[in-house]
Amino acid sequence: MYAVVGCSECSNLWIIEGRSETTQCPRCGARKAYEKRKKFVETDDAAHARDVRASMLANRQGEGEAFAELDSFDALEDEVADGVVDDDEYLAESGLDVDAVDAAGERDPRGPTRSGSKREIVESALEALEEPTEGEIIDYAAERGVRPEYVRDALEKLTRRGIVSESSGRYRLL
Repeated sequence: MYAVVGCSECSNLWIIEGRSETTQCPRCGARKAYEKRKKFVETDDAAHARDVRASMLANRQGEGEAFAELDSFDALEDEVADGVVDDDEYLAESGLDVDAVDAAGERDPRGPTRSGSKREIVESALEALEEPTEGEIIDYAAERGVRPEYVRDALEKLTRRGIVSESSGRYRLL
């Protein structure tokens, strides 16, 4: 069972699978009983729930007509799955030497310590460190080749999106 629900505090829309006693808005953190949440649609089909949520978001932005012209998520996923080109094939068709590109990747100037995207490194700092300060997160990320400016921007964005909370200069994942 899937339900497209909305938050009365911040107007966020998301999909809930199953029925729990309470639900928490992933954006603002407002917690309410499941029964008190506004349910726009309840369905047994996850794809249908995704389509309804996407349609509602498109309508909010005045793009309902453009969205109506698109195929469903399932059809788009099938279309993409059939047309995926692997990295080696793409590079070869672009006229690049695949072995030379692989060798260049081994010579990454950031060194072997960086693993994952810059955002993943910031998030892993938040997971690995217990209630870290901005400075501690910057130090953690710097060891993995991420610049301090990026860390500050990422922390600000993650905080605004409700993924991270900041209190008295200390951060934690929600």
